[in-house]
Amino acid sequence: MTQKNTTVRYSLNEIKKKVARGESKTRANAPESEPVGEDFWKRARVVMPSGKTSVHLRVDSDVFDWFKKRGEGHLTRMNAVLRSYVDAQKS
Repeated sequence: MTQKNTTVRYSLNEIKKKVARGESKTRANAPESEPVGEDFWKRARVVMPSGKTSVHLRVDSDVFDWFKKRGEGHLTRMNAVLRSYVDAQKS
């Protein structure tokens, strides 16, 4: 049985309380971003990601284990490595 991903929503007050209790996953030294100005929204464009294709892929066990040991999102990281390789070959 696969675990269903769910989105959890927090109010700003709830987030501030979590940060105060030290429950935030945000690094203490993370940079604070500046507010986005009107100029940004004038130039902003909606970009739709390209589609994904579901495949059955045989991968060496040690390679798969290495990615999986780094936690949730291992398939996304594997795709990012493949994307980097493809982009490098196009250059």
